[in-house]
Amino acid sequence: MSNLSSVEALDRLKEGNTRFVKDNLQHNKQDSQRRGQLTKGQHPFAIVLSCADSRVIPEITFDTGLGELFIIRVAGNIANTSSIASIEYAVANLDVKLIAVMGHESCGAVTAAINGGDAGPNLNHLISMIEPAVARLDKSSVNEVVKENARLNAKLLVDKSEIISGAVKEKNVKIVAAYYNLESGVVDFDI
Repeated sequence: MSNLSSVEALDRLKEGNTRFVKDNLQHNKQDSQRRGQLTKGQHPFAIVLSCADSRVIPEITFDTGLGELFIIRVAGNIANTSSIASIEYAVANLDVKLIAVMGHESCGAVTAAINGGDAGPNLNHLISMIEPAVARLDKSSVNEVVKENARLNAKLLVDKSEIISGAVKEKNVKIVAAYYNLESGVVDFDI
């Protein structure tokens, strides 16, 4: 099965987000028939590296059905070894042409990175991956740091993965940074 180009995939995300914002969700491909179709394999049209925040659900935000998005969720939408490996799998094996790294308004992980302090070994490790965005924007608002963090993690996908960087160089894959506005539901791309 041929997959969408990065331009077509981004247009599809934007169209789905418009439906979500306007409370006009289609809820397509979310039934038993679709589940049956997916037993034969998956063909997502986009990858989304998103925060684990319960208010940010890419499948709903982009009005998609089962099997349409390859989602990786981790607090702070960080490109760590596990999230990069998951994205590499989708790029190398599922013919996905678009990767969106999506931060969101009022992110708790980014707030913790800005506030500093000892949050325990595991959270400290996660926060350390957000600190470069904090350092670049010294004393900026949480939401500006969220956007910078999404941009930096989009860049990290290329810097830390030969599979992803090769696909980007060959112009087979596009990576975009995105920002989810909690109240309106609008996703801003290429922030």
